[in-house]
Amino acid sequence: MEYTLRVPPQKLRHYQEKYDYKAEARLEKFRRIGPQQGHLTVPQLHEICRWKSKRRAALAKTNPASLVKELTAFAFSAKCETSKLGALTLLDGVHFPTASVILHFCVDQSYPILDVRALWSLSIEKPSQYTFQFWEKYVGVCRAVAKQHGMSVRELDMALWQYSKDHQRG
Repeated sequence: MEYTLRVPPQKLRHYQEKYDYKAEARLEKFRRIGPQQGHLTVPQLHEICRWKSKRRAALAKTNPASLVKELTAFAFSAKCETSKLGALTLLDGVHFPTASVILHFCVDQSYPILDVRALWSLSIEKPSQYTFQFWEKYVGVCRAVAKQHGMSVRELDMALWQYSKDHQRG
C-alpha cells in the first residue's frame, strides 16, 4: 500500500499531544475485556459502537446477547486475522472501522483504528468498500510508520486524526 505522510514527521508528537484524550477515556476499561472477560456484552458493544459511530450504535443494540458473546469470544481468541475481523463484522452495527476499535481496545493495542481522518493524513484513498486485504495492508503501514517514528500505533492514530482535524478541508 502506497502512502505519503502528510504530517511533517517532526510534528507527529505535537499532533498526538493535541489529541483530546477525554473522549476515549471511557474506553480504557475495555483493555481488560479480551483477556479477562473473554467476550463483549450487548451494552459494552453499544458503548464501543457509540464512540466510533453514533449512527451505527443503535444497530449494535439489536444483536442478540448470545450472538454478541459468541462472535466476540471467537474474535478475541482467533489466531487467523481474517477470522478476528470477519467475526466482528457479522454483528449489526459493526463494520471495519468499528471492528478495528474493538480489536484495538479489547484484543491488542498494536491494531490501528481505521478512520477516514487517519487515511487522509497518510494520503490513502478511502476505498468504496473495505476489504480484508485493505485492512491487512493498512495495519502494516500503521505499524511500520509508528515504529519508524518511535511511537505506539495508538499514538500515531491520535497524531494522524488530529492532523486531519486541523488541516483537512470539507
